[in-house]
Amino acid sequence: MSDETAAAISAVRRDWITEHRDMYLGSGGAQGHIMDITPVGGRRFATHCLVKYTGRKSGKVFITPLCYADIGGEVAICGSKGGADTHPQWYLNLIDNPEVEFQIATQAFKGNWREPEGAERQKVWDFFIDCHPFYAAYQTSTERVLPLVLMKPDTEIPVFRAEDATGIRTT
Repeated sequence: MSDETAAAISAVRRDWITEHRDMYLGSGGAQGHIMDITPVGGRRFATHCLVKYTGRKSGKVFITPLCYADIGGEVAICGSKGGADTHPQWYLNLIDNPEVEFQIATQAFKGNWREPEGAERQKVWDFFIDCHPFYAAYQTSTERVLPLVLMKPDTEIPVFRAEDATGIRTT
């Protein structure tokens, strides 16, 4: 998928992403964790987390809602950008820092992340697309390999608040 096509899709989804993030943050995680995303090919009880990261160029703090799957005690997320030919900004910012902060429902964590490789990557990918089938279509729409990130919680931290974010990103 070209970046232009991805941008058009993003423009349509921008309001939904912003509303989703605001609902998740505004409720302290009581809402927004489980969402019905059947209209986009997902599941009725799709799971979502929030990932907090700092912009590598701007220095601003961003909070992005993402689909996730729990596999073997780690939280898997995918850098799909809807199947665009470039990686999402959250992923590019994450690779500059070995630590990550993420929230699942009403619990937030600081931890480490890694990218699975080889047979483990295939196992995580198969599980992830079983949970979120539309990611398979995202992968077929681009030549890049969609990155998978496994986050492992180390320390519980306070849930994210809207005012924690000093920047707004919708992709």
